[in-house]
Amino acid sequence: MSFTGNIGNAQGRNGHGGGGASGHVVLIGGGVIGKGWAVQLLAHGHRVVLADPAVGADEVARQVERSRLAVEGLGGDLRGWESRMDVVAGTGTGLESALDGAVWVQESGPEDPGFKSRLAAWLDERLPAEVVIASSTSGTMPSTLAAACTRAPGRVVVGHPFHPVPVIPLVEVVGNAHTTDDVAERACGFYRSLGKRPVRVRREVPGHLANRLQAALWREAYSLVERGVATVADVDAAVAHGPGLRWAAVGPLLGQHLGGGPGGMAHTLEHLGPPAQEWMDDLRDARLSPELVSLLVDGVDEEVGEREADELSAARDALLVRLLQDKRDVGRSLP
Repeated sequence: MSFTGNIGNAQGRNGHGGGGASGHVVLIGGGVIGKGWAVQLLAHGHRVVLADPAVGADEVARQVERSRLAVEGLGGDLRGWESRMDVVAGTGTGLESALDGAVWVQESGPEDPGFKSRLAAWLDERLPAEVVIASSTSGTMPSTLAAACTRAPGRVVVGHPFHPVPVIPLVEVVGNAHTTDDVAERACGFYRSLGKRPVRVRREVPGHLANRLQAALWREAYSLVERGVATVADVDAAVAHGPGLRWAAVGPLLGQHLGGGPGGMAHTLEHLGPPAQEWMDDLRDARLSPELVSLLVDGVDEEVGEREADELSAARDALLVRLLQDKRDVGRSLP
């Protein structure tokens, strides 16, 4: 199956046959997320076959080099990665041969539910029933992906990472109605083996878990900018230099518990619950009208100034790596 939804013939883009050896992971889709998964897997010793009709081995090599400092800072090992990486065109015989001996499939193709469902069904017909088919989708329901699968629909799960994949530990694991606890826990165990922090989402909802939490904050942030309460830069500063620091350590709910002192969460809700309810009741909806979009874009441009996106991303990633190192070394007693 190609990324246009057709079945066709293809050869490995790097001249190899595209897999076949036992014990490798197949990645379908070589965009930002797919290449990020490749780096993460290679850093933890896996053999990887990446299938994409428009991505070559040279692009994977560039991603490995861009991510090397962060990966090694977090304990990964990319030495000799070239011998464990293969890239195929991602269509027909190239992809089908890559499935031979695969122990895991991670799909990171276009965010198109129709395409993803057709691909899941195609994979379900060809893979042994014990091989998990995981999708990196940020919004498609796993039940939608599994609906067309007739052999083993329960092994179709969402395994949604966060960008940049080699740095951010979170992976959301979401099963469908046919997914057993054993499959879900196997998925969580696989991601843990990659140094990830899986969170199991136990009911399907649009956007899974973390994207919904982000969307709630975005909605109010957009509204505050739209109403002239704060600038884009001030909204970012309020989070990055305020509650975002606590959230990075313990999350919002445990943070409330710790803020309650000896009385914990019960004390916090007793004393701050009523005003918090007023604040929640006053939260506003925001619609991304052309006017609001313009406000947000102009505000970010002003905040960024002359700095390049690559420069900001590199600084962000370096800080995240240091934070994660400290969380690992100092915060072992934290969740």
